Amino acid sequence: MTLTLNTQMKTTLSSISLALLTPMAALANDAHHKPATAETSTAQSAVIEQGSKLFQANCATCHGLNLQGTSQGPTLIGVGAASVDFQVGTGRMPLAATGPQAEKKPVQFTAEQTFALANFVASKGPGPAIPSERYLQGDGNVATGAELFRINCAMCHNVAGAGGALTQGKYAPSLGNIEAVYVYEAMITGPQNMPVFNDQNISPQEKADIITYLRYLDETPSVGGFGLGNIGPVSEGLFIWIFGLGALVAITVWMTAKSN
Repeated sequence: MTLTLNTQMKTTLSSISLALLTPMAALANDAHHKPATAETSTAQSAVIEQGSKLFQANCATCHGLNLQGTSQGPTLIGVGAASVDFQVGTGRMPLAATGPQAEKKPVQFTAEQTFALANFVASKGPGPAIPSERYLQGDGNVATGAELFRINCAMCHNVAGAGGALTQGKYAPSLGNIEAVYVYEAMITGPQNMPVFNDQNISPQEKADIITYLRYLDETPSVGGFGLGNIGPVSEGLFIWIFGLGALVAITVWMTAKSN
């Protein structure tokens, strides 16, 4: 009987202690998280403010103070952080001169400034975000990536990613040694003449596979020897006709002259 009463008392005391401690733990947890949320919000506001100043000084002339666009530049409302990170991070923006398409050139802004600009533009309207690092590691399926690249990209960029000419002075750039984040961002934003490949067209994992294939091309030497720029059989055939036959003619002339 005594043992049963002691057990009941212990159970009751434990329940009371748990009931008292649970609200205290919840309050402590809230107290711990609220300052972090406030600090994060303040830091984000500071980044956006920095981006706003950079935008007004460097971009507003063409794109408008409110990102509405002008006769010299398109609207940036809804293009997302990924588009800004790609265009500014690769040096295509600010535009050096008008032409068929924006040329890649030395980057004008630091990584911190590019991040601020991207966050400012993203704050004005929803759009594609900068991709997660998990899709940029180059550890996907090479075979799947190669097949996807041949189906969706090779007609412009060449099966080896060497690039190629388009119409009206435009071109698809080479994809050799391009940072993975810019490859991914190009797929989800469709810069220049490139179509947009959203997640319904090509899933994030499939994009990671394409990045893996491109990294494989960068790291694997050509099994056929000197690639001649990897621009296809036309250049290779032309090389043989000009240099191969030219060498044969030269050797023939030399042997004839020597025998005489």
